[in-house]
Amino acid sequence: MAAIWAGIDAGKTHHHCVAIDESGHRLLSRRVASDEPELLELLNTVLTLGDDVTWGIDLADGGGALAIMILLNHDQPVYYISGRSIHRASESYHGEGKTDAKDAAVIADQVRIRRDLHPLRTSDETVTDLKILTGRRTDLVADRTRTVNRLRAQLTDIFPGLERALDLTNTGPLMLLTGYQTSAALRRTGKKWLETWLRNRRVLRADRLAETAWEVAGRRHTSLPGEKLTARLVHTLTAEVLSLNQQVAELDKAIEVRFREHRDFEVITSMPGLGVILGAEFLAATGGDMSLFGTPDRLTGFGGVAPVPRDSGKISGNLRRPRRYNLRLQRVFYISALFSIRHCEDSRRFYERKRSEGKRHIQAVLALARRRVNVLWALLRDGRIYEAVPPTALTA
Repeated sequence: MAAIWAGIDAGKTHHHCVAIDESGHRLLSRRVASDEPELLELLNTVLTLGDDVTWGIDLADGGGALAIMILLNHDQPVYYISGRSIHRASESYHGEGKTDAKDAAVIADQVRIRRDLHPLRTSDETVTDLKILTGRRTDLVADRTRTVNRLRAQLTDIFPGLERALDLTNTGPLMLLTGYQTSAALRRTGKKWLETWLRNRRVLRADRLAETAWEVAGRRHTSLPGEKLTARLVHTLTAEVLSLNQQVAELDKAIEVRFREHRDFEVITSMPGLGVILGAEFLAATGGDMSLFGTPDRLTGFGGVAPVPRDSGKISGNLRRPRRYNLRLQRVFYISALFSIRHCEDSRRFYERKRSEGKRHIQAVLALARRRVNVLWALLRDGRIYEAVPPTALTA
């Protein structure tokens, strides 16, 4: 039988599958529930249409996880194509409307004609756990950032001087706000008692924090309308931030324990700037299998740290930042490059050289990130840890 291609437009409860032949003619178009018996029946039906079946899907996890796992367990080749790519490609197909059937047909046809799509493979159990843990950590950090911003806004309404004086990303100032939110409350307490109160709660440098809060409170004697109610809201938001800090800390421990079980833990964390959290996020974003990308150039493209050409007519050599990339992986490459500038002499020299060439800060960091991907790729390929090589002395 001739080769066929099957595209799955994945959804939360139902999927739509379209199978086409070499000429693009539809052989099957079916809506199925996201349930194992229905998916197995779909698989058997499609296999009757041809011996050589290639599958495409627009979700690499979530709602498409069950369908992908069933296909992989039956040794079926499955390729991932992003929703953005489908949306852009659908403009070149007949009809302006958007339906699940049309999207599934576009997926099938794109898998048929494209050669740059990433194949999906059975994920390492450790990598799967790291995806879950790092995803949850990202959500918690975002929730914490939003809560801290709300806390700053509420505190500014009743006590702007204290908001300016405190760093609400630290535990000490947050602990202070659990007991004292207004200038009147701080003045009634007294500096010595406030210092003792903070020390009893194991706040570092309690004397400095107590003195700062006392001085700010001494410059404020006017009470504002709604101050008592806002103070209670500040207390509630502070408790939420402390709770989120505790949850993030517990997740960090769980991530480290799980990450240490991966075969490439020592290799990845040996890179300057790539600690436990960023290293775990790197594995979660890439799957840990560098053979999927083929070359370090494809990995840098996937991570958004390699410029792409934008030439037209007589204009050549014009480069711009890519628009299609994995945002989480780009963050890993960029943040780790920033850290390496502080702690690695080679990275700092490379960054300073790029700055001396006229590069802006972001451009220089991205250039460093691009160079570091090559190094990390070689380390993972050879299974060896990073070692700083001293510069070779020039002979006279």
